[in-house]
Amino acid sequence: MRFLVRLAIGCAVLSLATPARAAETFPYDHLHLLTPDPPKAIAWYIANLGARPGDSPDRVVIGRTIFAFIKAANPAPSAGSAIDHIGFSVKDVDATTTALVAAGATLLTAARDIPGLFRIAFVQDPFGVKFEILADAETPGFHHIHLIVPDPDASLAFYAGHFGGERTKLKGRLDAVRYANPDVWLLAQKGDGAAPSEGHAIDHLGWAVPNLADQLARLSAAGTTPTAPRPVRHLSIAFVVGPGGVRVEMVQGRKEEELVGR
Repeated sequence: MRFLVRLAIGCAVLSLATPARAAETFPYDHLHLLTPDPPKAIAWYIANLGARPGDSPDRVVIGRTIFAFIKAANPAPSAGSAIDHIGFSVKDVDATTTALVAAGATLLTAARDIPGLFRIAFVQDPFGVKFEILADAETPGFHHIHLIVPDPDASLAFYAGHFGGERTKLKGRLDAVRYANPDVWLLAQKGDGAAPSEGHAIDHLGWAVPNLADQLARLSAAGTTPTAPRPVRHLSIAFVVGPGGVRVEMVQGRKEEELVGR
């Protein structure tokens, strides 16, 4: 009898500590970027990153991911925040890095080879967003999001638990969650001093969910405090702060034409 009681208590504690697994992998939807001049940022992304105009004037689409821009007077750079940088996979790292710097980006780290992974370089766009430029032929285009958080394993478990995705390793080495349609990697690196993402050049991440009410109920049951849903155009949205201070938006009602651009 005592064993059964202990077992029941242990299962209850485990259920609180581990988020219920999402029934499916939800599509990775968007990034919201802060900039003093959204039209200028939009033009720069179209000219230099192969972005297409989105379905409204404040955004572009890269692959099937929306990059939406919010006007902010003086956003902090993304580097050093919980959402430290994003990655783009290209055919020629050196040529792309040179072209981006010529277009106004700042070189942070010159191109170099990482044994067992790929060739990489780091730049910062003119608006404070840190980019990793890399050559990974298996995932071309918008490649990954790189988080800096105190507990990478717990963070990746949070996203896999609430938004699906495949817990795996990039190139068999880097712990990650991989999302499909679009094919995007979520990486997490240990770091204790990163600031919460809100107010930085990469303000938040976004997933499309089929039922926002169910998603918020799962998050609340796991001990988080999501915001109440609210309407924006034809969408219903809500926010939650994930482990390490990563701000996350959830969107219900996304239309296919919004993901393919005009």
